Amino acid sequence: MELQGVGVGRSVAIGKVVRMPDPLPEPKDARHSGDVAAEKEAAASALTFVAADLRERAEKADAEANEVLTATALMAEDPSILESVNEIIDGGKTAERAVFEAFGKFRDMLISLGGMMAERATDLGDVSQRVVARLRGVPAPGVPQRDEPFVLVADDLAPADTALLELDKVLALVTRQGGPTSHTAILARSKAIPAIMGVAEALDLADDTLVIVDAGAGTITTDPTAEQRSAAEARIAELAAAANAPITDGALADGTLVPLLANLGTPSEAAQAVELGAEGVGLFRTELMFLDATTAPTVEEQTAEYTEMLKHFPGKKVVVRALDAGADKPLSFMDMGEEANPALGQRGLRSLRVNENILRDQLTALVNAQNATDADLWVMAPMVSDAEETDYFVSLGRELGLNTVGVMAEVPSLAVLADQVAERSDFVSIGSNDLTQYTLAADRMLGTLAKFQDPWHPAVLRLVKMIGAAGAAAGKPVGVCGEAAADPQLAVVLVGLGVTSLSMTPQALADVRAELKTVTLEQATVRAEAAINATTGPTAREAAANAS
Repeated sequence: MELQGVGVGRSVAIGKVVRMPDPLPEPKDARHSGDVAAEKEAAASALTFVAADLRERAEKADAEANEVLTATALMAEDPSILESVNEIIDGGKTAERAVFEAFGKFRDMLISLGGMMAERATDLGDVSQRVVARLRGVPAPGVPQRDEPFVLVADDLAPADTALLELDKVLALVTRQGGPTSHTAILARSKAIPAIMGVAEALDLADDTLVIVDAGAGTITTDPTAEQRSAAEARIAELAAAANAPITDGALADGTLVPLLANLGTPSEAAQAVELGAEGVGLFRTELMFLDATTAPTVEEQTAEYTEMLKHFPGKKVVVRALDAGADKPLSFMDMGEEANPALGQRGLRSLRVNENILRDQLTALVNAQNATDADLWVMAPMVSDAEETDYFVSLGRELGLNTVGVMAEVPSLAVLADQVAERSDFVSIGSNDLTQYTLAADRMLGTLAKFQDPWHPAVLRLVKMIGAAGAAAGKPVGVCGEAAADPQLAVVLVGLGVTSLSMTPQALADVRAELKTVTLEQATVRAEAAINATTGPTAREAAANAS
């Protein structure tokens, strides 16, 4: 039997299934003994314990996992959660039940908001489970311990579990929920663990079932034949050889250069990216230093952060994304109010225009860092819709002294108007995650819509072609900095559509570099044409693979 989902990474694994244990049962809807103070104290103590535990885990994790775990710890420390718990206890319910109901209320609210907010719902559920477990005096549900390596199967995985997976024990991840941009997917990719999300029948897999997990194909083969095992083992060996190949600049078989860049969130990640062969940075997410702040970082603080990043890449391109926040990723000092659908609201450049002082400070800090280093700094605005917004951001950047100013293509309108945008900006960078979500009108975190979270979909690829063609006509570079660039086969198609650089998690660089060397530009173009003339994501992938 073969199951299908959305693959993360290109690796293949063979192993026996081990399922995550069932979550703790729902606390009884019971009333406490009458000691309100004791119930409140127990709840507060459990919340504090869980927050401290998550922060301790964060300290042991790598940079990307640290960020996710720290954000999860903040949920346990959120005063509004404790306030809600206390209100429910005042109503007569036990601390356990109050925690369950309070977190449930917030979780449902996040799910209803959709977009980036919905991505945090699973994390909130995990915090609730940990707090209830602490109140009961039992271990929190977590990754099972086994002597032999295994394939972990779950409904979904919490950041605290994924961040500290034992890489010598967990061969691959298979989940029913989630998509390619979930926390589980992000952390799996950073650890180079093959993972497949959105597998509808995942929970039908029984413990000890032998499976082949092919993340590149997005398939799980159960009870494989000897021939299938042999083919999988050969593929594993092939991928290992590619990962150990000498590091060279990204290029096609005919010598066409395709710079391979890294997506980074902090300067501490730069050294490893260089070691893995990054030729520069295609996406530096600046919002990470803003997320936990109660006031906007000063120009001096930002200058220090950006300068540190740029110093790792002397003479190389570093593309910095301006603060990407708003209703979908709220900041305490940028109150955009509540919105029914924040994914379609005040976010990205829209929120920066409303808070132009914050944008001006950030761009000023970037100019300072640009002038203090030898790196080739490029700066881009997130979620740009049209030429007018492009004019605004490019003009402001040049007014403040930036050398290279561009925009991100994340919404279909920008692709439709790509010719106008390319005339006005120095470059365009395609954020494939959001472009896919908005093109297909499908929340990228809903496992039930996993088939739509596919950058292979011809509708998305046709938009990429429009942007690539506009860039070529204007003589402007067009990059991709979304997860699409980390898929080696799709990377070839993107180049065939006119993309001139690719940026990805550093762990994906080796696979993409090896794949690009197998095709000429003409062959990449033929594959791209085959893909855009298909009717679905899976058939586009198949058409590209079969194109000569």
